[in-house]
Amino acid sequence: MSRFTSTNYSEGAFNIATLVTRLAFGLIILVHHGIPKLMGFSKMQYTFFDPFHIGSRWSLCLVIFAEVFCSVFVILGFLTRVALVPLVITLGVALALYHRGQGLVSTELAWLYLAAFFGLLLTGPGRISVDGLTK
Repeated sequence: MSRFTSTNYSEGAFNIATLVTRLAFGLIILVHHGIPKLMGFSKMQYTFFDPFHIGSRWSLCLVIFAEVFCSVFVILGFLTRVALVPLVITLGVALALYHRGQGLVSTELAWLYLAAFFGLLLTGPGRISVDGLTK
């Protein structure tokens, strides 16, 4: 019982936790958000949300870059912290501008992604990653 109430953790548990977080959130954002945007690019490129007035097509390209390519890097644990920056920015913009004024029920998923990716940005990928192989 004392093990469950302890604030200590092992390095192995930390590395497994970062692996599970990377895989779960990286795969979900890739499969449920990134790939559908990539497959629907031709239809979405004219109507996609354009918060910085660079054009709907370029805004969509930046989001696809984050949700497809960066999420794959996060899943692999390759250049993880660098790959997390576009994901955190994308989710921050989505919450601050696209979902502005919507309640927590509508934005809950974006908050969860943002929290997980920001946490990984702070902790790093762990040793069970491509980045961790070099240590």
